[in-house]
Amino acid sequence: MSKLRHEISTDKPVTPLTDNRSDTPVWNQYLQKQTEIEGQVPTWFSSPWLYLECYMYRRIQEAVSLSMRLQSLDVFETQKRSSYLLSDGAITTLLMYLMSVVDSCKTASENDLHFLFKEFLQVALWGNRCDLSISAGLGNAQKECILTKLESLFPNILVNDSELAWQRLVKTRSTRGSPGRIDIILDNAGFELMGDLCLAEFLMAGNLASSIHFHAKAMPWFVSDVTQNDFDWTLQTMCATNNLAISRFGAKWKERLKSGIWVLHQDDFWTTPFDYSVMASRSPRLYQNLSESDLIFFKGDLNYRKLVGDLDWNPETSFTTSLRGFSPAPLLALRTIKADVVTGLQPGQDVKIAAKDKDWMIDGKWAVISFSEPKQL
Repeated sequence: MSKLRHEISTDKPVTPLTDNRSDTPVWNQYLQKQTEIEGQVPTWFSSPWLYLECYMYRRIQEAVSLSMRLQSLDVFETQKRSSYLLSDGAITTLLMYLMSVVDSCKTASENDLHFLFKEFLQVALWGNRCDLSISAGLGNAQKECILTKLESLFPNILVNDSELAWQRLVKTRSTRGSPGRIDIILDNAGFELMGDLCLAEFLMAGNLASSIHFHAKAMPWFVSDVTQNDFDWTLQTMCATNNLAISRFGAKWKERLKSGIWVLHQDDFWTTPFDYSVMASRSPRLYQNLSESDLIFFKGDLNYRKLVGDLDWNPETSFTTSLRGFSPAPLLALRTIKADVVTGLQPGQDVKIAAKDKDWMIDGKWAVISFSEPKQL
């Protein structure tokens, strides 16, 4: 790790990976291709940051994989679990509310469900406000009740396509006579994962989804991203909690996984340097899997950056255009902005926001809910 830190700080050339993980050849082939494109071996100060940032986390995993006795270690595990535990109050409030919502869904009107959908969508959105990868490892716990903040945060949603997502869910149900499959591409563990689980539970209770497919990372990634161990630990911890709502949903969600109504997937593609426009050719099995979804939720900043290629788009470019052909199914990106790329804004909107907040593209205070669907649908 000291060697890696020195390489980064002194702009050294990127080196091939030497461990024996299944994705090692993919990374080394990517390095070779990037070397051909740049005409020299990529270095830390000059090559595309999306690639180098992902490569940095892959090098951390390499250090673990090459060790004698620590190969199962998640170097970020303590931070992720601490973040969840320190969010206990906010989680308790949220799940107590969810319990009342689930009970009321049986008799809720379509308008009630419409309102609740947008509410839980915003809970899932703002759970992404802070993650450990941009807080230098400092706390990212949710200390306040997110439900009381939604109204004040609403004006900070720069693109809000939640209505289009609702229409897609309703159309799927009316066309088929039953709700469809929902996929959630997870981002951070801790409170954000809890918001995603609550959204999933509401979709089931509101008869807006017949199954939920979650997609986690296959290795520790960007400090706080969800792995299968994080997912399992969260549900196990919930079951052991002395709170009716938390323990009830912990047990319920474990049963959903056991029955196959909920499915947790892992795929190496999520932790490669590729953006999603090449998924169909680089990981056709994953692309085909996602194509079976009726609506895909992409969570967080890195997923958004990979959706749009982390390119220097004009902010007024349509979100669908910036996907560059990636369209396995209708998709909705829920992202608080923490990197200087965004699309789908109205003319002059970026200038107005910059006048209010010069750091609006990196401080996590602004957000987008961006929808796109294949033309044939």
